[in-house]
Amino acid sequence: MAIDFTLTPELEAIRGRIRAFISDVVIPTETRVESENLAETDRKAYGAALVGLRKQARREGLWLPHMPQEWGGMGLGHVELAMVQAEAARSRIGPWVMNCQAPDEGNMHTLLHWATPEQAELYLRPLCEGTVWSCFAMTEPEVAGSDPTLIQTSAYPDGEEWVINGHKWFISNAHRADFAILIARTEDDPDLPQAANTAFIIDLPTDGWIEVRQIETMHGGTGHSEILIEDLRVHQSKMLGGRGQGHLLGQYRLGPARLAHCMRWIAQAELALEMMVDRSLDRFSHGSLLAEKQGIQWLIADSAMELYQCKLMVLHAASKIDAARLDETVDFKSEVSMAKHFVANSLNRIIDRSIQVHGALGYSTDTPLAHMYQHARWARFADGADEVHQMRIAQRTIAAYKNTGSIRAATGDLPI
Repeated sequence: MAIDFTLTPELEAIRGRIRAFISDVVIPTETRVESENLAETDRKAYGAALVGLRKQARREGLWLPHMPQEWGGMGLGHVELAMVQAEAARSRIGPWVMNCQAPDEGNMHTLLHWATPEQAELYLRPLCEGTVWSCFAMTEPEVAGSDPTLIQTSAYPDGEEWVINGHKWFISNAHRADFAILIARTEDDPDLPQAANTAFIIDLPTDGWIEVRQIETMHGGTGHSEILIEDLRVHQSKMLGGRGQGHLLGQYRLGPARLAHCMRWIAQAELALEMMVDRSLDRFSHGSLLAEKQGIQWLIADSAMELYQCKLMVLHAASKIDAARLDETVDFKSEVSMAKHFVANSLNRIIDRSIQVHGALGYSTDTPLAHMYQHARWARFADGADEVHQMRIAQRTIAAYKNTGSIRAATGDLPI
């Protein structure tokens, strides 16, 4: 049997080093800068503390786990990356410290696959070095973000340049980005709706790229920007991939990126469950500890079972992404959709249960749970709303049955 959920001694050592680095170095620094409010009172000290963490991560060989070694990375596959992200994301800034955070991580994968050698040196190299920021500009306010074939931002050729006009929003990292990967409609009447869009690399700041605002969300203003694009000119050499391949590029990017989110969400769910158990062992009420009460035990048990399912789904989907690198006929879309939907919802439920066990303390900001809950709600529509994933999962299940008389291919194609 080829099924083996153990890590090699080398990878187990890496996981141990990451866990120690996050718990002993990153979290104490994160706690200190937040308790001292350095982001507001001393921006220089704040920046120095965070950059210092990145330098230490790089010195210790915990840098770019998702990128090949020739680009300065650790050269890990997606199964191995799951191990890394599930440790790194126990801290809010952990993935950023190791330079494997969204949206830069997804953009690195995209540039590695689609960029010309010249584009890779100009944009991927500094992104890997950690000296620039990037964003991915696809979502628009006027059309459903879950259907890229509806994109209205348009581009037309003018000599050696393209002229772009449109409106984007919820563009994460745009406020600080040095460049954007922008998706625009370039074809009026393509044979396939999925062949209408093209990707461009946009240097920022630039004329015609107007940041309207940073959108305030339920967890505050976090760099999700609304952007107006007015007669923005970009040279044809900045086209990323071929003309009409923007949808293909976007889907290539979003599959692994969705799963990387799941890996980080598992870390947050695990932390919330650990806090739930710790609280139940510490709180005495009505004659016994909370841990001894059946109602609390059910909350813990449900959370443990869901977390187990999350981990298995992510590991299996990651294994299929790795297999697809060697065999292009391997399809992982259904597994990633199911994992994305299930993990996002489990994250919300587990944090909610942990808040319930903590009572009023969990509702306060004296623990991380309140902020974790605010961030978790975003998970159910980021990179595809629940309902869209459910629709696609159902369509694939029906198609599998119609084509083969079996639903096996739509349920992981597993040997049981």
